[in-house]
Formats: sequence, structure tokens, C-alpha cells
Amino acid sequence: MTAKDPNPASHRPLEGIVVADLSHVLAGPLCTFQLALLGAEVIKVEMPGDGDLLRQLGSDPSLNRRRMSSPFLSLNAGKRCITANFKSPGGRAVVERLVGRADVLVENFRAGVLERLGLGWDHVRELNPRLIYCSLSGFGQQGPWRDKPAYDHILQAVSGIMALTGTADSGPVKAGFPAVDAASGYLTAFAVLAALMGRHQSGKGAFVDVSMLESALALMSTQVADYLITGNPPPRVGNAGFSGTPVSDCFAAPEGPLLIAANTEGQFRDLMTALDLGHLIDDPRFAEWEPRVANGGALKAEIEAALAARPAAEWEARLNAADVPAGVVRSVPDVLDEPQVRERGYIAEADVPALERRIEVPTTPFTIDGQRPQPGGVAAELGADTEAVLAELGYAADEIAALRAEGDI
Repeated sequence: MTAKDPNPASHRPLEGIVVADLSHVLAGPLCTFQLALLGAEVIKVEMPGDGDLLRQLGSDPSLNRRRMSSPFLSLNAGKRCITANFKSPGGRAVVERLVGRADVLVENFRAGVLERLGLGWDHVRELNPRLIYCSLSGFGQQGPWRDKPAYDHILQAVSGIMALTGTADSGPVKAGFPAVDAASGYLTAFAVLAALMGRHQSGKGAFVDVSMLESALALMSTQVADYLITGNPPPRVGNAGFSGTPVSDCFAAPEGPLLIAANTEGQFRDLMTALDLGHLIDDPRFAEWEPRVANGGALKAEIEAALAARPAAEWEARLNAADVPAGVVRSVPDVLDEPQVRERGYIAEADVPALERRIEVPTTPFTIDGQRPQPGGVAAELGADTEAVLAELGYAADEIAALRAEGDI
């Protein structure tokens, strides 16, 4: 196994680590994509036929039909893709040989599925005692909900995220993106890195059990902790900030809306001054925290009347210059066009020969020694690397042909 690095000068701390990626759709592939960005050689194993469902889940039907959806292209860039039928003896033998040489296995099937297929932790660790075996599932490997099916929007519902999101009028609302999948993917990558560090110290492999429900609760750790300590259930607060002050909220403005977060007394005074509302600083309705909250509706009306004088973007600049945190509510296309995103190099470019086009994909939200980890290639077509990887695993050409004839690959 040899990782391919088109940019050897980049900082790739996981160089030499081999990851067997048996995950699918979103949370698991996001985890292994982060590992690939950090230099690991990730070998994605898909079932023959349609492969990972994510290949068909983009907004462009033409890409979906080619099993190369935009989400798949993004989360699988730089991985090698093979097919192996987990359910057949020949395909299972391919997976066993791969994980026998891997450093990490990541899977996100429902709890117990791989164990029933003969690829559970107890069996695999006999093949490779140094393996980090990471299972990501909706509710973890134990507990009364262990066998329940789970998708992101189900987790948003049962975890409390939906109950906290929205307004009194709207009722529960889920986040507009797969928040639990994303959090679970990043936290799984974090767990794998911790386990690899533990192996470096002990020389032994480990079983890592990641729960999407617990990942969702981790996103709400401040609300969870407040309830555990005080017994006060967290309220649904709409667009209001965590501080609960009426000057930390979303306000209507020309070409807006505008989010303002004046959480401290100093920021409140600076906001009033910047809006030419200095006469309200000592108004008994707003001068102190408690009456300010009690009279939040009246204060919001005063602020929105003042904001009507200028476009939201101009207020954003003026308020930030006055040390008052503020931001226009932007769309995804809007923020991706901002120089702040482009100049820092968060978006990477890559050629996709199979599509005869160039694409852009997100990378890591950090740099290391000033260098941004980059994809080590593009997402491959289904099974594109099967023969090459099997040859590296020791399969002869006639054996590979036989596996293909049997439908094992």
C-alpha cells in the first residue's frame, strides 16, 4: 500500500496510515475524508452494483446517474475506491485481507451488522491486533436503542436539537443541513486520532464506539449542562443569542437581515451610540439587564427603526468598526464568494477526468504550519481501484478474474 501525494510539500501528519473505509453516505465518509486530507491512504470499500448511496444523492440528476454526485465527489476526494461483496465468502476474504494490513477500519452500519457478516471486532482483531476498529452508529453499540435505524433528521428530532430550534410560532424546526452527520463525522475523526495516539503509546489496537446521539448532545453541551445542574429545561429561542439579551438577536434591515450580538454592557452602549440611540442608554426600560429583557420588544423596535436608514452590509461594517459583533445573514453562495473564504484557501480545486471538468471541494477548517491539508486526488468511479488494490494485497490476475466472475468484486 502506497499513499499517493500530489503535493509532497504539504503537511500530511498521517502519511503512512492506511484506512479501510467501510462507511457510506455522510458521517463515516466525512470522517475518513478528514483522515485522507491529513495524509492517510483511505481505501473505500463499496458493495458491487450501485455502491455508496451517496453517489446518487446530489442536486444534479446527470451526476447522480453517473454515480458521481457532488456530495460524493466532495467527501471522497483523494480516496481509492474498490468493490467487495461483504456478504459473499470471496468478497469477505478481500475485506479481511485489507483490514489485516490496515491501521484503521471505519464503518457506520447499524450496530451488529458487520459482526453478523463475520467482520466484527472480535474476529478482525485476531487478524490484526494493532487495528483501530471504529464503529459509528446512531445510538452506539449498547443500550435499548441500539438496533433503531438512524438518519440525521431522526437524530435531530430525538436528541432535542429540533426542540431547541425555531420560534414559538414555528414550533420545532430541524437545521437546514445534516448537522448531526457533520458533527459525528468530525468527532469520529477526533476519536480515531486519539486511538492512534493510544496505539503509539501502547502498541495495541482498540475498539472505538461513536454514537451519533451522543454527538448531537455534545453539540448542545452548554444546554445539556445547564439543565443537569439547574433542572431548568432549555427554551426555544429562535434567532436570539445564547446570552438571552434582546440586543443579541436578528434584526430587519434594508437588504438584510442583520444579526447583532451585543452581549456585554460595553457592547450595548457601543451599539446604542453607533445607531444614534445614545439617549436610550440611561432609559430606565433599558439601562439594566433585567428591565432590558422585560422590555425587549420595545428596544427591538427602536433598533430596527434606526437600522432602516442604511443597508445591512453598511451596518455590518459600521458596527464591527465600533467593536459590536454584527453580520449580514448570507446564503451559502454569498459566503463562498467572500474574499475571507477564498484567500485563506479553504476551497480546493481538482480535475475530474471521468467528468471532463474541474471541481471545487471544501478541505479542513485549519492550517498546520501555515499549510492547508489538500485532497490527494479526486473521488474515483465505483470500483476504479479494485484491481490495483487487490494486486497490492497479493491477489494474482487469475484470482481477481475469478472474484469478478463470481460477483465478489
